[in-house]
Amino acid sequence: MRGMWWLALMLLAGCQHMAAPPVSGEIRDLRNGEVLSAQQLLTRLAEPERLIMGEQHDNADHHAAQLWLLQALGEQRAQGSLLLEMLTPDQQAKVDALRQSKSVPADLPAALAWQDGWDWNLYGPIVRFALTQPYPLLAANLDDSETRAFYHNPPALNGPRSNSLSVKKTLLGQISESHCGLLPESQMPAMLAIQQQRDRRMAESMLAAPMPTILLAGAWHARKDVGVPLHVQDLGAGEAPTVLMLAEQGDAVTPAMADYVWYTPATPKPDYCEQMRKQFAK
Repeated sequence: MRGMWWLALMLLAGCQHMAAPPVSGEIRDLRNGEVLSAQQLLTRLAEPERLIMGEQHDNADHHAAQLWLLQALGEQRAQGSLLLEMLTPDQQAKVDALRQSKSVPADLPAALAWQDGWDWNLYGPIVRFALTQPYPLLAANLDDSETRAFYHNPPALNGPRSNSLSVKKTLLGQISESHCGLLPESQMPAMLAIQQQRDRRMAESMLAAPMPTILLAGAWHARKDVGVPLHVQDLGAGEAPTVLMLAEQGDAVTPAMADYVWYTPATPKPDYCEQMRKQFAK
């Protein structure tokens, strides 16, 4: 009996050694509406072979939650790979060289040719952690040269899900809104093509990556109803990736968009539209 008591204490200690997540908020399983603890979410996310974590790019809480999940999932299972929307194929050789060297240069962003559009203060901790892991860190986006080519000559996109009129209409609405209605109508088809070609590249990268694999991407890329999951299925995968959406309180995330949602506290936002109007006025 005494031995059983000691075993129970050891098991309890093992369950409690995992650090608590650095972010607060409500977590829901959107498939059934169940409210989850962070540990329950972690247990469920350890199951799928392909997982997408959608984010708001400028939200520090979302990146803190991603880092915690990556670290905690690594203790639950052997991870196969991590893919980032923030990395392009022309950076892959630099990433691989840094992983092989097992040393961190003084100016890591410069060594990676990190793009200024991604705030290094937010993404740096995730990248630094990933570079120390035994699994590969992989680019999932398009090169700038590819983006320019797709803008001038949008290619045909194969697949019934990603080509549906409802998907294209929803994405066109998002593109217009995210550009504050300032984009000329003539540019909309090209911008839609770039958005969907980015989704297609992320899907191709997921299918080629060692499993289990995780993709970190913006919320619209992550969405099950319009983003990467549709392309994964259009490319022949029998099952769509599992999607965890990191969102702010007050955002509307439905079961059509994601399997799980982690609502973090809302944060003040700059007036991006005002900034964009000034740029368009120049």
